[in-house]
Amino acid sequence: MVLDPVKGTVFLCLTGLGTVGNSLVFVSYMHMFQSAEQKPIHLILAHLTFTNIIMLFSKGIRRTIGAFNFDNFLNDTSCKVVVYLARVSRGLSICTSSLLTVVQAITISPRHSMWQRLNLKTPQHILFSLLCLWILNSLISMNLLSYIKNVSSLNITQFRKDDNFCYFLPESWITRWIFLTLMILRDAVFQGAMGLASGYMVFRLHKHHQQVLYLQNSKLLYRTPPELRAAQSVLLLMLCFIFFYWADCFISLFFTLTIENYSTVLDVPEFLTIGYAVLSPFILIHRDGQLIKCCHTQ
Repeated sequence: MVLDPVKGTVFLCLTGLGTVGNSLVFVSYMHMFQSAEQKPIHLILAHLTFTNIIMLFSKGIRRTIGAFNFDNFLNDTSCKVVVYLARVSRGLSICTSSLLTVVQAITISPRHSMWQRLNLKTPQHILFSLLCLWILNSLISMNLLSYIKNVSSLNITQFRKDDNFCYFLPESWITRWIFLTLMILRDAVFQGAMGLASGYMVFRLHKHHQQVLYLQNSKLLYRTPPELRAAQSVLLLMLCFIFFYWADCFISLFFTLTIENYSTVLDVPEFLTIGYAVLSPFILIHRDGQLIKCCHTQ
């Protein structure tokens, strides 16, 4: 009872801060995308921040209200929607981050490289890719709609102390493993693509660094191209994503295997889950000078 207000305050601050940051970045990138200097990557970044907002609302606000011990405000339908959106937004965060890395790798690749064969440089291709990501993640999470109920409707009072308003009904072994396999396969494929694209960008940035050293030795003035500065920002975002993703996985697995009653520390994975959504917009604001100007204008 002593820790509940502390947890609620922390969740409230993180959710509010992340929502404001993501909303500001979303509006700014959409404004930039509609201007004369539009770039397809602006659309991906706007979609990433929109996904972050969904995650913050579906996870952060629910945890905040639960920590302050408010009455259950969800019925069966809203439970399904909130938990379903939380799962879909988590998958979209992984997929959109991977797409962002691949598109940025294509942008900085030489004109005749193999990366240029991937036609993801127009808004139409980006919109089609994002639509496919929504369809994929919506289908992978479809099983939740049949196995989520409101706790009050089931008279399961012991789950209220863990700030859970929604309860997962037992599902068949086959259904559970089919959807779990699909989720693991999705994460592996998109994180593999993210790793390959990130490795390629590191290689291109290393070659650029060697070129800068040569030009400095030749006493010539040289500036980093905007594409390479953007690649550095994307790599920083990916490092942030990987840290929160794998920290969440390892800590959740550790708690599951070693701690039987971990209601006190249950919120640690929840903090890690929303950590990327909270931090990523401020990384973009710090790194993107054009975004800072647009934010001031807004």
